[in-house]
Amino acid sequence: MERVEAELFTDGGNNAVVRLPGRRFPGVLIQGDSLSILRSNVAELLEACEQGDVAEACETAGLLLADLDALLTRYSAALDAHEIPRPY
Repeated sequence: MERVEAELFTDGGNNAVVRLPGRRFPGVLIQGDSLSILRSNVAELLEACEQGDVAEACETAGLLLADLDALLTRYSAALDAHEIPRPY
């Protein structure tokens, strides 16, 4: 394990915006339990697709999109607050 100092652009929470040494842009640190939930939602989406359950797949995809939009909004707000251009 290596210890490094990182720049924290938001509160810690479940998805902190941080910049590691040597990186131009910050990233999003997602806690393990939150990552596991995202993975489970993707698995649920795949299962619904495999079963041909379009309604369930659309609902799950909508929830995933909402979760990812929230992460991206938090990321964008942190960059804006620190006058950092977006990498995309």
